[in-house]
Amino acid sequence: MAFAQGSRSSLSFIVESTFGTTPAGNFTNLPFSTHSLNLTKDRVAGTDIQADRMPRVDRHGNRQAAGDIVADLRDADYDAFLESAMLSTWSTNVLKVGTTPKFFSIEDYAADIDQARLFTGMTVSTMGISLAPNQMVTATYGMVGKDMTMSATEKTQDAASGAAPFDAYSGTLAIGNVNGTPSTSAIVTGMDFTLTNSFAPTFVIGSDSAPQLEVGRAEIEGTISAYFENEALINRFLNETETELEVTVGDGQSNTMKFAFPRAKINSADVGVDGPTSRVISMSFVALYNTTDASNLVITRSA
Repeated sequence: MAFAQGSRSSLSFIVESTFGTTPAGNFTNLPFSTHSLNLTKDRVAGTDIQADRMPRVDRHGNRQAAGDIVADLRDADYDAFLESAMLSTWSTNVLKVGTTPKFFSIEDYAADIDQARLFTGMTVSTMGISLAPNQMVTATYGMVGKDMTMSATEKTQDAASGAAPFDAYSGTLAIGNVNGTPSTSAIVTGMDFTLTNSFAPTFVIGSDSAPQLEVGRAEIEGTISAYFENEALINRFLNETETELEVTVGDGQSNTMKFAFPRAKINSADVGVDGPTSRVISMSFVALYNTTDASNLVITRSA
C-alpha cells in the first residue's frame, strides 16, 4: 500500500472558454512550491427538537473550490495566471488591470497512487508578490472556483517552459514622483504587495455549485521596508506625496519582469529600535488609478 507523496505530485492547467467546463486539449504543467487547493461544502442541519436531544438531519449544501498556489515567479509559466489576476490580456508584453475574467481547469495529480483531482471554474482572486534579499521572488495565487471531481486518469500535459525563477538580486526598485522618472533606491530591504479581486460564488436555487463568480474592485496594497538613511521616505508619508514605485526582477539571464505602481500613497512610516543594529523604516502603501497609464498596476515582461 502506497501513500501519496508531495514529491510525486504535479499541477497542470488549461484555460476554459466556458466557465466551469473543461475543454478538450492538452493541459500545461505548472511549476509550484506548495498548494492548498480543496473543495469545501457548506452544511445544512435540521433544527427539529427531540426529547432525546439528538439531531436527525445533516446534509451537504453549497460547494466551492478554493486554495493557494505558491510558486517561484518566473518568465512565461504563470503569464496566464497574471492575466487572470489582472482581468486583462498581454498587449505588446504589457499587462494592465482590466475587467475580463479568465478561468481555468486545474488538475492536481498524485502520480504514485494514480489519482487526480480536477478543479473547474478556477480564477485568481488574490495575487501576492514577495521580494526580499537572499530568496527567490515568491508569488501566491489565491484561487476561487466552482467545483472538483476525482479521476484515476491523468490529463496529457505539455511541459513547462523551463525558465529559471526570478530573484531579488537581478533587479532594481525605484521611487519617485507621479509621472516623473523614479530613481533607483539601494536601501530597500523588502517589498510585498497583494492584488485583491474579491471573487466569490453566486449561488442560486436548484444547484449546489455556482453558475458564475462575482468580482469586486482591484484593490492593491503593500509594504516596503528600507534602512533609515534620511528623511526622504518619511516625508513622503508626512506630506501625503503621491509616489511612483517600480520594481524590476530578473532570472540572472535575459528574462525580466517589472511591476509599476504609477500612483501610490504611502500610508505609514514606522521607525522603531529593535536592538543595536540598523534601524529600518516600515511603510505601507496603496496603489491608485493613474490617468496617464489607465491602471493602478502595470506589469511589463521582457520580449
